[in-house]
Amino acid sequence: MTHFMDRLVVAIQARRNPVCVGLDPRRALLPSTICDADELDNRRVADAYSTFCRGVIDVVAPLVPVVKPQSAFFEEFGAPGIDALASIIAYARSRGLIVILDAKRGDIGSTAEAYARGLLGSSEFNSPENTGVPDSLAADAVTVNPYLGGDSLRPFVDVAIARHCGLFVLVKTSNPDGGLFQDLEADGRPVYAHVAAHVESLARETLGGHGYGAVGAVVGATYPDQLAQLRATMPQTWFLVPGYGSQGGTATDVAGAFDDRGFGAIVNNSRGLLFAYRRPEYMDRFGPARWQDAVDAATRGMIAELRAATPAGNLAPR
Repeated sequence: MTHFMDRLVVAIQARRNPVCVGLDPRRALLPSTICDADELDNRRVADAYSTFCRGVIDVVAPLVPVVKPQSAFFEEFGAPGIDALASIIAYARSRGLIVILDAKRGDIGSTAEAYARGLLGSSEFNSPENTGVPDSLAADAVTVNPYLGGDSLRPFVDVAIARHCGLFVLVKTSNPDGGLFQDLEADGRPVYAHVAAHVESLARETLGGHGYGAVGAVVGATYPDQLAQLRATMPQTWFLVPGYGSQGGTATDVAGAFDDRGFGAIVNNSRGLLFAYRRPEYMDRFGPARWQDAVDAATRGMIAELRAATPAGNLAPR
């Protein structure tokens, strides 16, 4: 089997862009052509989410390398939501997309190992030809919360390596209050810098052929100075960059996340792509009836922005 970050590099080279589409379905924002948001029980919401996310995947699979389902929006609706999530992960992988499950799990010992085994794909499901719903959710990578310490990360690392998967550890998050704890000074530097150093050590321990480890970092677009500083101190760590678009991050803000080759980062956009039909620049042009065309236009627009303003432009045809 191929190292996770090497698979990610191949996927990015094939699409020639580092866009990650966040699959964050929200009942109140779904197009009216998908469902009537006021009259749905859990099963019908889960079915609507499945229909919507599959429709998004159909649009973006030829355009981008990665999708990132947000587990919380599915877990909210109980067992039907989990079933929908598993089927969407399997469908995305059947379309050749790499799937990062945004679950932000964090625990110790056997509990952490159980989370990892339940969320990360085992080797028999690491083929895009597999379209069934596996016993585990079978994502290619998962987001992890490190604040229980190194022994909370080790089980995730071990399972990820055994299953040729990856991790993205929260380091410097994009939310406004992230600095409440992450920016606290300890031994002369902020807490997030200590976390970053540990994540970099795990990346070096798990290097693939393209020079990046199977353990990556979540670093937000809303703090561009810290993003660039962390790239300099974490040369073997791949970044998952949230905060682009609706949270205010721009292509210029994320430029520091990349190496000179255009590698080293994937940039996530969720609401700005999924619900593009509600954005002023697309509302009159497409509207709810043509919501997939709006997803297509917004995705292509983001790709163009990143190519113009970041080293990701080095991935584009010359």
